[in-house]
Amino acid sequence: MNKIVVVGSINTDLVFTSNKRPNSGETIFGNDFKTIPGGKGANQAVAASKLNAQVIMIGCVGNDLNGDFSIENFKKVNVNTSCIKRVDSHTGVANIVVAENDNSIIVVPGANYKITKSMIDEYKAVILSADIVLLQLEIPLEVVEYTLNLCDENNIKTVLNPAPAIKLSNETIAKSTFLTPNEHECKTILGLDKDVDIVEIIKQFPNKLLITLGEKGVMYFDGENVVTIPAYKVKAIDTTGAGDTFNGAFARAIVNNFSIKDAINFANKASSISVTKFGAQGGMPILDQID
Repeated sequence: MNKIVVVGSINTDLVFTSNKRPNSGETIFGNDFKTIPGGKGANQAVAASKLNAQVIMIGCVGNDLNGDFSIENFKKVNVNTSCIKRVDSHTGVANIVVAENDNSIIVVPGANYKITKSMIDEYKAVILSADIVLLQLEIPLEVVEYTLNLCDENNIKTVLNPAPAIKLSNETIAKSTFLTPNEHECKTILGLDKDVDIVEIIKQFPNKLLITLGEKGVMYFDGENVVTIPAYKVKAIDTTGAGDTFNGAFARAIVNNFSIKDAINFANKASSISVTKFGAQGGMPILDQID
């Protein structure tokens, strides 16, 4: 059994590509525009599903064309949509500028902020049937905390990808099985000064805190040593969704009984492949590509 439940955001991404990003007050011509499915929750669900995990998505979309678009996209990649609600709001949207081998993103949550604790109660049986639950911070924090508490009480493993980053309570951190921030997010969620040594931070959270370092790989503390699992060197086309690919792939590996080290390596492979194509979900690999 390898059931993954994702509780999180569902967006439609409006993606602009350009040779450079505009400065404040500047207007420039871009090269291309696409409308593609996105949202951290949705991306992580798709990443895991494309790697042959059984995935159920819990979230909200609006009664609009973007909501239709999102649900149809899930069905194409075999993500179970029975726990997605249509609500009186617009589907979440993200404005993404891809330029200079990186991306900048503005998110308007819309329907994502209609997810409530009562929804978690409604789908409690689904959550408790999971081998692991994936969460992010593009939905209300109280819902994330409520879900983590439910999972903790019932010994369900969780992965919290704390982005967009905010300071988290000690209880939220303790109840997360795995935390997957980048270095900046790590210091933010812990409320630490930006100059604090990341190695000393990571030693406080053995086999829990997995800090993603982009092209440098992923660092964690195995209880004895601080270990860095290197990334795979590729020519990056679009880094949008690389972190989401990592999280979805990591969850898939954990529910298939990989060690933490091997799960990180598996997820690094998936993430490295994902950046070689355009779009958060477009580059996400299938299992054969990783093998």
